[in-house]
Amino acid sequence: MAGQGEIVNRVSKSSLIQLDMADFFPKEEIVGYDISQNLWQGFALKEKDFRDFIKNNDWPQFKGKHVALHCKADAIVPVWAYMLLTTSLKVHAQSVLFGNEKNVEQQLLIKTIEALNQADYIDARVVIKGCSDKEVSEGAWVAITNKLQPVVKTIMFGEPCSTVPVYKKPKV
Repeated sequence: MAGQGEIVNRVSKSSLIQLDMADFFPKEEIVGYDISQNLWQGFALKEKDFRDFIKNNDWPQFKGKHVALHCKADAIVPVWAYMLLTTSLKVHAQSVLFGNEKNVEQQLLIKTIEALNQADYIDARVVIKGCSDKEVSEGAWVAITNKLQPVVKTIMFGEPCSTVPVYKKPKV
């Protein structure tokens, strides 16, 4: 029993599971690849030149990284160009996704959430930490709620000392 005046962390002794969304972010580097650097005169893609570039580029520089494919230019890029880039990058990269680095980071965050083992959270009381060093998209908040709701007793948002109830399993 705690002595008088002794500070007891009741949260750490409770059955609450605390989840920090920052823990689900990718650990590997995310690098962007802007296809606009391959456009002829900044607005068109020449297939022969592009295929030569694909064949002769140093793709191993992307080894183990997540690659964010995008085009900063206001140009119409044929879909096959992204497909060709993906086939060359995929051999080396951890993943190849469409979007800028920030978009891809959020896509990877959601993939990690979707891969969580629901069995680890059956009938759990979960607090999803509200403050993070990293920006969490609305899509990631929706993904974690979708993942946990079918199996948990409760979902709360915020800090264990001050939570907002989000979901409570109905009593049967």
